[in-house]
Amino acid sequence: MPSDVPLLRKYAELEGKTFLICVGATKCATSWIHHYLGSSPEVAVSPLKELHFFNAKFPQNAMNDVDAFAIKRLQYHAARDGSAVENLRNTASFQASVDRVQMIYDDTAYCGHFARLCTPETRTVCDITPAYSIIGRDGFDYMKSFLSTQGVTVKLLFVMRDPVDRLWSQLRHLQQMNPDGRIATRWAEAIHSPRVMARADYKGTVTAIDGVFPAADILYLFYETLFTDESLRRLCDFAGAGYRPGDLGEFRNKTSLEMDLPDDAGIAFRDLLDPQYGFCRDRFKELVPSVWAP
Repeated sequence: MPSDVPLLRKYAELEGKTFLICVGATKCATSWIHHYLGSSPEVAVSPLKELHFFNAKFPQNAMNDVDAFAIKRLQYHAARDGSAVENLRNTASFQASVDRVQMIYDDTAYCGHFARLCTPETRTVCDITPAYSIIGRDGFDYMKSFLSTQGVTVKLLFVMRDPVDRLWSQLRHLQQMNPDGRIATRWAEAIHSPRVMARADYKGTVTAIDGVFPAADILYLFYETLFTDESLRRLCDFAGAGYRPGDLGEFRNKTSLEMDLPDDAGIAFRDLLDPQYGFCRDRFKELVPSVWAP
């Protein structure tokens, strides 16, 4: 175990369970997956869709200060109308926000958060944080060693999407969140940003995951074929949950800013991301959706 992994309290509630971590990719239906798995009585997902615990420890190419954001979110809950005490007792996201702030100074709080969520029916606990895709080999080594203290089986899920489509969706989403930044409009600058392009590096993420976790504990899926009976059955089997049809007409955290991809941007994106297409076709063969750019 790496020396920088702290000694942690062991939670009996987690012993023998599956600890499923969805590490992305960004704009690949991870919000939908959070809702879908969270509707299973056998899976306990965090009320906070993105906990940002491990990427706070490996913050290279971070988009923002996730610990500072956690404090702001807790302040928002504490300032809501009504009794703060009653709101805390009755609001799962408020309780989870308290847990997340505690994680800033107490690593044990991460495991305690999931232990608190377990019920007698829980077989799997689940953290869905796409930013984990960029923590690298060292980050995944740390994640595995950290969770090995709890007697759980750690499993990783990574969902990929056509690289050009995913990048354009990410840029539109960032501009939607911060219109003044105009990052999609200024796409020619954005593609030179290490923070943006790190999330487009499927090769780096897959290679790092493959180097740390056994194949049986990794599931790679594709956005374009995710909403099919076959893929959802694979996901449920992997997560240790009973299969249920998904609401395929329901969108979660969909980018609402509509902008056509400029022709010159499409050419630049395709040239830049060509190695990602090649890697995925070599690594995943016929599993790569046929609708991906040629």
